Amino acid sequence: MDHPRTAPPAVDEVAAGNQDKALAVVQRLLKKRGIRARCHHRISLGLFAAREDEAGRPDELSLRSWMDRYPPELAVFGSQGWRDATVMVGPRSVCYLVAVRGDTGAEMIRCEDPVKVVDLILAAGRK
Repeated sequence: MDHPRTAPPAVDEVAAGNQDKALAVVQRLLKKRGIRARCHHRISLGLFAAREDEAGRPDELSLRSWMDRYPPELAVFGSQGWRDATVMVGPRSVCYLVAVRGDTGAEMIRCEDPVKVVDLILAAGRK
C-alpha cells in the first residue's frame, strides 16, 4: 500500500501454497467482475562461500545458501492503474486480510467468505 511496513515473517512451502490457493479464489472472483489483480510472491535468497582460512583446501570451498519464502499478496488495481487494495491470507490461513488504499488498517474476513472480500473491494472503489 502507500505506507512502509515491516516484512511479514517467513512461511514454509506448504503454508505459502495454501495461501496462494486461497488468493487464487479471490483473484478469479475479481476477474469475473472485470477487476485486475496480480499475485506477488516474495523470496529472500542468500548464497555465500566459506573463507579460504575456514576451508581445508582451496579446492574444497563450501557454499552455503538459504531461502526464505514470504506470504503471497494479491495486489488489486483500479481503472487508473493505482493499487487500490492488497489482500493477504492470515498466518494460520483462516482469514483474508484486506487493506484498502486510504484506510489505516486491514479488514479481516474469514477464508470461507471470499465473496465478501470482493464486495469490500468493490465498495471501497465506489467511495
